[in-house]
Amino acid sequence: MTAPLAPIHVDEYLPHPPAAVWRALTEPPLIADWLMDNNFEPVVGHDYIMRGTPVPAVGFSGLVASRVLELRDGRLLRISWRDAEAGNDLQSTVTWTLAPEGTGTRLDLVHEGFDPAEPSHAVAHRIMAGGWQGHLLTRLKETLGRIAA
Repeated sequence: MTAPLAPIHVDEYLPHPPAAVWRALTEPPLIADWLMDNNFEPVVGHDYIMRGTPVPAVGFSGLVASRVLELRDGRLLRISWRDAEAGNDLQSTVTWTLAPEGTGTRLDLVHEGFDPAEPSHAVAHRIMAGGWQGHLLTRLKETLGRIAA
């Protein structure tokens, strides 16, 4: 049996108050600004779709089907994350945890559920690890800068 791929983990200090970071994680227009267009609602059990760019090389249709799994207002958001189209069996979870730190927020992101026995999961893991840490974190910071302005 192959050991599971380590969860993607991002631990980042953001120089913005937790309320602003929470807004960026839970308000659909702000989510669309840094992540993907969506019909998110901050309600446990709510199913929603995010619309991004297809990546055929890893079997990603461009549509992410998600469900709000856990919500602790202002502190924790946990969602399911899977391709909405058939043919890609990746079913993972993303958890954001917020903690006040000084005048800002400590953001902890964990994306888990990748099966190393599935080649498409290993490729998706590599791409998403770079995406969360690089491009998306940069875009989140830009969105937060606009909220604070």
